[in-house]
Amino acid sequence: MIANPIHIKRFAGAIGQRAKTDRLDAQLIAHYGEAIKPNLSQLKPDTMQTMSDLVARRNQLLVMQTMEKNRLQILPKNLAMTIKPILTAFKNQITKIENKILELIERCPDYQAKNTILQSMNGIGKIASASLISNLPELGYMTNKQASALVGVAPMNRESGRFKGHRKIQGGRHQVRTVLYMAMMSAIQSNPVFKETYQRLVAAGKPKKVAIIACVRKMVVILNSMLRDGVLWEAPKA
Repeated sequence: MIANPIHIKRFAGAIGQRAKTDRLDAQLIAHYGEAIKPNLSQLKPDTMQTMSDLVARRNQLLVMQTMEKNRLQILPKNLAMTIKPILTAFKNQITKIENKILELIERCPDYQAKNTILQSMNGIGKIASASLISNLPELGYMTNKQASALVGVAPMNRESGRFKGHRKIQGGRHQVRTVLYMAMMSAIQSNPVFKETYQRLVAAGKPKKVAIIACVRKMVVILNSMLRDGVLWEAPKA
């Protein structure tokens, strides 16, 4: 199993264990597993794990690429020549990774079928699709509420007695959430369904980031239903 370290730490506090050694930690984890019985983790197939790693590496390269682009704007022009070759290298590596991802999808008929359904939605590109296939293989086999929680876009209540705090998202698979957040930035421009939802929420006073997360939650629910039913995206008729 893979357990959240915070949960184990809180479990230790609940049973009054404060001492910390390697042996005590091992006993604590075993006790936690026996008492809480968390769901067992399943190892990803090699192809799926490789695709997940490629998506993660692409994200890392994009971050470094953005940092270099920002430096290019503030450094003296005579230093630009030291950055441009690096940007070219990043671009080439990102392209190679994207091609490898596509090759992995093309090798597997099941991945091909999922990829066709996912990319039929305007806003979901090849990287978002690959991330969903590799990092959220359960999509299409669970309830919409479970799908939202697994991605980490389901708002959690914070209430105790008379106290009612703001509902916040937490947990979930951050890599999928990050990719879908970026996908939604495109979708609210090109997909009329999400564009209307986003504009309505912002007009109602919701912060833009909250509105985007709400749209991502709607996207996850729709994609879960599409994969479950094996149907392509079809925008509602006006």
